[in-house]
Amino acid sequence: MTIETLQPANPRDVNVYSPYYQGRKRNALPLAISLYQKGSLEGSRKIEGGESIPFVASWSVSSLPADLTRCRLQFDGNAELSYELMLANFEYVDFLIDVIFTFKSGRITDFSQGFYRRLLRVDD
Repeated sequence: MTIETLQPANPRDVNVYSPYYQGRKRNALPLAISLYQKGSLEGSRKIEGGESIPFVASWSVSSLPADLTRCRLQFDGNAELSYELMLANFEYVDFLIDVIFTFKSGRITDFSQGFYRRLLRVDD
């Protein structure tokens, strides 16, 4: 499964999340919900001055925006390079919207800097 082949989610599923987003983020919501409903994503993290590191992200799926999602990222197929994050579904879907924007602008499947800051608890 690639972001390129995603089909928009059912409008009924999208409408539940709509109040949480504005403008272009709301326009990307049908694809982001579809990606969220898949429960996993493969991509690669660009490393400045180095090679990209592949990752697999997997998460729990729920239909309610306020429910919690447990997201797990494993880099390079190495269990020692695994990280977990718990956040509200609507926050996680927001990060998936960023993934879609990143893919559309550069054909790269990766999370945003903000996601990694949250995952690694940089701002805590």
